Amino acid sequence: MAGYRKLGRPTDQRKALLRAQVTAVLQHGKIFTTEARAKEVRRIVEKIVALGIREKDNYEDVTVKAKVPRKDANGKRVKEVKDGKKVTVFDEIDKTIRKDKPSRLAARRQILALTYVPKDVPEKKAGRKRNTKKVDIPKKVFEEYGVKYANRNGGYTRIVRVGLRKGDAAMMVLLELI
Repeated sequence: MAGYRKLGRPTDQRKALLRAQVTAVLQHGKIFTTEARAKEVRRIVEKIVALGIREKDNYEDVTVKAKVPRKDANGKRVKEVKDGKKVTVFDEIDKTIRKDKPSRLAARRQILALTYVPKDVPEKKAGRKRNTKKVDIPKKVFEEYGVKYANRNGGYTRIVRVGLRKGDAAMMVLLELI
């Protein structure tokens, strides 16, 4: 007996399908899919959330000096002439950043190996390409789900049966994070 469901697909297609659905669950909180797929996706999502809970506080805040370009009232960079060339003027500021400890960095890489990096497209049509942003799934897992499920021992997802699909009568379910 296999340790996983094959879902009637070759290995590369099955892995891509599961990776896409895991990404969708972590990004949106729920998906509609077939029962067999949901049970496989659930296994992966539960592991990722448990990883997020374990590593949620495993970082340190570090203060670093950063060079930031000086800007005028209109938001444009201030330039000075030096040796006959226009050069941007930089200011040094202290900036606090979060530095992952080694185990959290390893967990971040494990999460990235099991998910895609989705893009958040704005609703308005104006500037759709320019305003597209990448969603940081590991950050969401650590900061949102890690805190939300911190005092819960497993069972982070729920499968709710919705009904039969019209075309092939496959059982459709709602897989959601509780």
